[in-house]
Amino acid sequence: MNHDDLAHWSKRAADWTRDYHAGLRDRPVRAQVQPGQTAAALPAQAPEAAENMETIFADFERIVPNAMTHWQHPRFFAYFPANAAPASMLAEQLANAIAAQAMLWQTSPAATEIEQVMVRWLRDALGLGHHFTGVIHDSATTATLSAVLTMRERALDWRGLEDGLSGMPKMALFASGQTHSSIDKAARIAGIGQANTIKIPTDDTLSMRPDALNNALVQHKSNGTAIAGVILSVGGTSVGASDRIAECLKVAKAHDAYVHVDAAWAGSAMICPEFRYLWDGVDGADSIVFNPHKWLGAQFDCAVQFLADPVPQVRTLGLRPEYLNTLGQDEITNFNEWTVPLGRRFRALKLWFLMRAYGLEGLRARIRNHVTWAAELCEVIRGMDGFEIVTEPRLSLFTFRHGDNAATEALLERINDDGRVYLTQTRHDGAFVIRVQVGQFDCTRDDVMCVAEVLRDLTSQTKNAGQRPGVQ
Repeated sequence: MNHDDLAHWSKRAADWTRDYHAGLRDRPVRAQVQPGQTAAALPAQAPEAAENMETIFADFERIVPNAMTHWQHPRFFAYFPANAAPASMLAEQLANAIAAQAMLWQTSPAATEIEQVMVRWLRDALGLGHHFTGVIHDSATTATLSAVLTMRERALDWRGLEDGLSGMPKMALFASGQTHSSIDKAARIAGIGQANTIKIPTDDTLSMRPDALNNALVQHKSNGTAIAGVILSVGGTSVGASDRIAECLKVAKAHDAYVHVDAAWAGSAMICPEFRYLWDGVDGADSIVFNPHKWLGAQFDCAVQFLADPVPQVRTLGLRPEYLNTLGQDEITNFNEWTVPLGRRFRALKLWFLMRAYGLEGLRARIRNHVTWAAELCEVIRGMDGFEIVTEPRLSLFTFRHGDNAATEALLERINDDGRVYLTQTRHDGAFVIRVQVGQFDCTRDDVMCVAEVLRDLTSQTKNAGQRPGVQ
């Protein structure tokens, strides 16, 4: 395949993409295949001779789409979305065509400088203070790991980088039980350890209790434990819980603790001023992460980490051997020094296209619609026989159940086997509950209300199946 062939097949792929998205509502949302089924459709070994692209593309059409869960389906209400607005897709095609390795300014000047500007655009769009700068990662997991590694080294006066952790003081990380599992993963990878990741009790609103945080910090310091830092949540993954940021920040700063705020999903909603109460006081944080790929429309992967002061993180993660120096430039930004990987993709291009193609008002309108439609759906389900709303809508996320845990789990399986919508589960106060999270870029109100239609259909089928013959 050469570049002339690429031009032809790129047009073919673009046509396929248009038709694929146009027909998504006709497909089941979740993949309807069994484990091993797709692998069995592939040859056991790679071909020795080149194959015709027509054959390759035909195999793609035959094997791949029906074995995919369709994340861009307008009735995908599971997990959190991984949105891909058309403008973002186009930017990704161009970034793929350029195929740059954006590890240094000199290897990709445009990638570095557009990233700097996009971080500023987003900072201002979210209403954050002008003291923040930042960097684009692949995911919030990597951003959180970067923050936790920085916490660790700050607590050790940067001795861990040279001397390792053997013989260093025991340290602890503090977070609420509503935070994402990426916090636990970061603590493990950073050498802090799961046992030293202290989960602070929450109140009736599922927010971290500032008094409990203070008590835990005092207790661990009195035991000689070094305080690595505090991680606060805005829009937790399970049910959307948010900590009282201003109050918890005040406590953390009184103990000189580094604070990272995980707003991976909910951060996108902060382009709407009316939702910013959820992170009131956030300007006092040291680090904040949100994922434009979750709810803003940027193609996965794209996570933005804002930093009040980048120096501690660059001191932790930066490593500049001679072959990575930019000759003649001493104080230039090389974003690989802000992140864990050396290699970097040109992720800023899709943000540039996205924000220009839809405008902040267009993006705000989508998020506001999703929040409104989720609340409307919640009320419809609340009024349906046998259904219980377990957690009220937090932005566009709420949970419900139907009967006991076993019955609710069985209903979820039937929902996803049905294929019209896709939902997932969590556990809340010991109850198995079904999550509804509205956020797919192209969904409509009718798509959202389809959830209620599916619930009515499936529960009425169950009820009718349970009736004895002749019983009305």
